[in-house]
Amino acid sequence: MDALLDWHEFDVAMLGAAAALAGLVIVAASVNIQVIIAAPSLTSRLASGIAGLVLAIVVCAVGLIPGLDPAAFGGIVIAASLIAAGFAAEATVRIFQNTHPENRFRAGKSAVAFLAPALYLIGGVLLIAQLPAGLLWLAAGAIAAIVAALFVSWVVLVEVLR
Repeated sequence: MDALLDWHEFDVAMLGAAAALAGLVIVAASVNIQVIIAAPSLTSRLASGIAGLVLAIVVCAVGLIPGLDPAAFGGIVIAASLIAAGFAAEATVRIFQNTHPENRFRAGKSAVAFLAPALYLIGGVLLIAQLPAGLLWLAAGAIAAIVAALFVSWVVLVEVLR
């Protein structure tokens, strides 16, 4: 699929952005790691945000492989999406187990974790079906992974300082 070549620069940019952000999130979390670990819902939410960034890193890196078969690419995207969705599922369980009165908007907190994996999953299925529109879904997934990770990281760091 020649369309993969059209996304080369996007993949390079998103790969760098996602990798840099993942490193920054991990460093920022390490400053207050004892407090974060003490709150299982914060730990799993942060892990889910990092998993979304790793998903973006994997998909963008694999998308740069020369001569990549779109169906194989779609299969890799689906597998990586399901792994990231597993982290989102764990975060959802922990969010709903947290019965603290200040733990509001549980469904919204959970949905944020599933956004990037869902977009990537749709893109992977479309790629397997040989539909170039799958690449647009992957782009949306990369952007969503970065936005979700920024949001979750900010919320976790604010919660730690409360």
